[in-house]
Amino acid sequence: MNDRQIKVLNRLLDGFEGKLTTSKWAKLAKCSQDTAYRDILDLIDRGLMRKRAGGGRSTAYDLILE
Repeated sequence: MNDRQIKVLNRLLDGFEGKLTTSKWAKLAKCSQDTAYRDILDLIDRGLMRKRAGGGRSTAYDLILE
């Protein structure tokens, strides 16, 4: 994992309120939305996150804590 992913995952584990979107990830990690999306896709591939039901512009993601 990269530093951005570690930073945002720690923030999520500390109690993030609301839905996590690529734009919120980008603000937390201080990166572009494209980079945030790639970070999230990498974590989905690793089995650490999943996409919530729905989609489009309001796509949100959840941390898998199993």
